Amino acid sequence: MSCRVALLRMHREGLIELPAPRHKVNPCRSFARRTPQAEPEPLLEAAVHELTGLRLAVVERTDSALWNEYIDRYHYLGYKPLPGAQLRYFAYAGERLVGLLGFGAAAWKSGPRDEWIGWSRTQRHRNLGGVINNARFLILPWVRVSSLASKLLAMAARSLPAHWEGRYGYRPVLLETFVESERFAGTCYRAANWTCVGQTQGRGKLGDHRLGQVPVKTVWVYPLAKDFRVRLWQ
Repeated sequence: MSCRVALLRMHREGLIELPAPRHKVNPCRSFARRTPQAEPEPLLEAAVHELTGLRLAVVERTDSALWNEYIDRYHYLGYKPLPGAQLRYFAYAGERLVGLLGFGAAAWKSGPRDEWIGWSRTQRHRNLGGVINNARFLILPWVRVSSLASKLLAMAARSLPAHWEGRYGYRPVLLETFVESERFAGTCYRAANWTCVGQTQGRGKLGDHRLGQVPVKTVWVYPLAKDFRVRLWQ
């Protein structure tokens, strides 16, 4: 997916010329399907300490379409493929699904994040893979459990480095996310000890003003290693 995005962007900017597609492609829109598994469930209302068996499960290929469907149905942004390397989670309380999380490639550049890290452009190009973006986070709308969101973020921060290393062969050192400021205050991220480092300028994930404005977002980060700056400066 990352190569495809890069090639299409180079084509649009006139740097290369791609041949016309050989075939018409009708991709399987598995996220657009509607199955009984993802239908709304009865209200779950409790305090987080009352939930038993709270856990995260890595989404495997067999359940990928179901994760996509939940995000498409219940997340305000809907479903879009996560770019590059990625990990997705189902969050369960016992056998009951309560939330979903998705992590993918970091934003190519972000002024507040980059200034906070203090790295050079060369260092960013070389070490951006050490930063992982929390691209999707959803507490299902029929789940009303105070402090559940911050609890799941904390669990993900503990679990993700080892899961990521197991899949991709290296450990990330920093998490980032972008919170649409007109919709959300970022309360759950603050409660999970993430740090707000500023606001975007509305240029999107690739940082290109020519692609049109997007909503202004607050930028939040969470170190996964004490020496994260040293590793990102290498």
